[in-house]
Amino acid sequence: MAQDLVIVESPAKARTIKKFLGNKYKVEASMGHVRDLPKSQLGVDIENDFEPKYITIRGKGDIINRLKKEAQNAERVYLATDPDREGEAISWHLAHLLDIDPNSTCRIEFHEITQQAIRNAIKHPRAINMCLVDAQQARRVLDRVVGYMISPLLWRKIKGGLSAGRVQSVATRMICEREREIQEFVPEEYWIITGRFVKEDGRTFEADFYGTVDNKVTPKSEEEVKGLVEKLRTAKYAVHGVKRGVKKRSAPPPFTTSTLQQEAYRKLGFTTQKTMMIAQQLYEGVEIRGEGAVGLVTYIRTDSTRIAEQAQKEALEYIRKKYGQQYVPEKPNQYKSKKGAQDAHEAIRPTSVLREPEAIKDSLTYDQYRLYRLIYDRFLASQMAPALYDTMTIEIVGDNGYLFRATGSRKTFAGYTIIYMEGSDNEKPEKENEDVELPEVSEGEKLSLEEVLPEQHFTQPPPRYTEASLVRALEEMGIGRPSTYAPTISTIIERGYVVREKKSLVPTELGFIVNDLMMTYFPDIVDYKFTAEMEKQLDEVEEGKKDWREIVREFYIPFKELLKKADEAISKIEIKEEVSDVKCEKCGANMVIKAGRYGKFLACPNFPKCRNTKPYVEEIAARCPKCNSAIVVKYTKKGKKFYGCENYPECDFISWDMPADQRCPECGALMVVKQRKNGEEYLLCTNKECGYRQERSEVNYE
Repeated sequence: MAQDLVIVESPAKARTIKKFLGNKYKVEASMGHVRDLPKSQLGVDIENDFEPKYITIRGKGDIINRLKKEAQNAERVYLATDPDREGEAISWHLAHLLDIDPNSTCRIEFHEITQQAIRNAIKHPRAINMCLVDAQQARRVLDRVVGYMISPLLWRKIKGGLSAGRVQSVATRMICEREREIQEFVPEEYWIITGRFVKEDGRTFEADFYGTVDNKVTPKSEEEVKGLVEKLRTAKYAVHGVKRGVKKRSAPPPFTTSTLQQEAYRKLGFTTQKTMMIAQQLYEGVEIRGEGAVGLVTYIRTDSTRIAEQAQKEALEYIRKKYGQQYVPEKPNQYKSKKGAQDAHEAIRPTSVLREPEAIKDSLTYDQYRLYRLIYDRFLASQMAPALYDTMTIEIVGDNGYLFRATGSRKTFAGYTIIYMEGSDNEKPEKENEDVELPEVSEGEKLSLEEVLPEQHFTQPPPRYTEASLVRALEEMGIGRPSTYAPTISTIIERGYVVREKKSLVPTELGFIVNDLMMTYFPDIVDYKFTAEMEKQLDEVEEGKKDWREIVREFYIPFKELLKKADEAISKIEIKEEVSDVKCEKCGANMVIKAGRYGKFLACPNFPKCRNTKPYVEEIAARCPKCNSAIVVKYTKKGKKFYGCENYPECDFISWDMPADQRCPECGALMVVKQRKNGEEYLLCTNKECGYRQERSEVNYE
């Protein structure tokens, strides 16, 4: 008896689906794309209305021949690629190669790899959606035209190996502009004054100086603070007002692709690329002890926060049984997707809340477990009741008219926070008021000012982008789509436009040069609104409202003129390389310092005649705490920066944090430089029993 053939992209996905379909079906993998534009040429026939010239991908011949043979012997063929533009295009290419009518009911679609979803998809096959295919073709052709026409210009004018692209060039611009903001930033001094007050019963609490009853006052200098402190110390104080309230903190929505990438970066330290790789494994299926191959999460490329009704019911019932009725919201939580979201798929969630992370931990790798737990906890939290806090604000006024304000809150019901707290890119607030209990006071009650604590601060420049904050910014501007963020960041790092430094994305000199050239000669390509508008037009193609060739045509005509003018106007740009005092042992030339994917390295300037390279040894000011030798900057195989003794392996000192050129004043141990998320640095003692901390801008004031 002939079997039905189901074709998916990966072997892992094939194994998982095979388990659900049984012997009537044969499941094969295409190993991703089978046809694409050629790498060696533009691959787009400009004169023939931008007709793509697809070819079979090199190395895929044996796979295609096997699929053709299986398709000929099969009673029916189902194309079961991912439920997005890319997946639809793969199915379309497969249909072409296997001689399947794309208008026949050959395509099946599912958003989670579970038995119910797979069997339901088999019962409801459909034709290939050519609107989705055309949207993917439009993106592919646009990106190919931009990349293959601007990149050769960059090779001629700057150096080989460079590239440009619609989204990557915009991302590079954002990082370069942020760096220039930081370089041009002029810090302004300001002071925060805290008062420690005492009640008659001896209880103390702190309040922040606000100003006068009518106006906020922020001291800008030490002289100003001195005069103010004297006035504050001599005044008599009383409670001017007490305000009580209840604050409700609602649960965060379940993950979209971008919020998963952001949170995995914040909480797990994963790059966007690593997050998507592991999430794909969880989606396609993992061998679970006692169950076999199981798809653990729903489809991972989505911009929607929508949840299936059945999944929500299961979650609410689970919450009721495990945590109690009080943790179930009065009505099920519903979340609005962001403006412009395609909303084609559900949010990312576990395929079953009954499959608890701890129960399957032994079947997962360490990173799979951590990411699955993050997705699981976030989804469960998103369906729970809000957290509740009693809040209290006390206003204290002196007889001189100066006002202090104390704020605090006490959690009265944990709600969703019993299992999950959302991460943040922002610096923690200077005063953390949550779970700060204030004493009971009454209006008119007299208070004594025990101590005035002025603290100097300086305004901080905007923080450098991290992968998380860049993804968020791109999404907020409508640039790119869920599937594009990870490859975009990987590309600008691989091209040498950007490097990672302490989790921040920092532009290189090459990045600035390429960005300035793009801004001057191709302003539309790197224009935020233009790029976002192009995404909207691609969405219109997907919705069947616009012809994809028309979009490419409208873009290409002015672009061709810009390209011609740029080629005529741009002179050869010389990138001056920093010459080191290290001699090349092969040819005797002084080696030059170059920036690569994993930081700086030394290379012979006589390349390609001499291809000698070696690590760039960068010393820091601190000395090794074990042997007093120099400490040098080093990199792991994956490009992560660390610090080690120059005498390794004789001396095994290493540190992930940069050692400071001073010892702890409390215990004499090594101090290291730590960095907050806003880029502000402080020093921390490495002796855990000591824990001494010193702000870099710390100024003692008596």
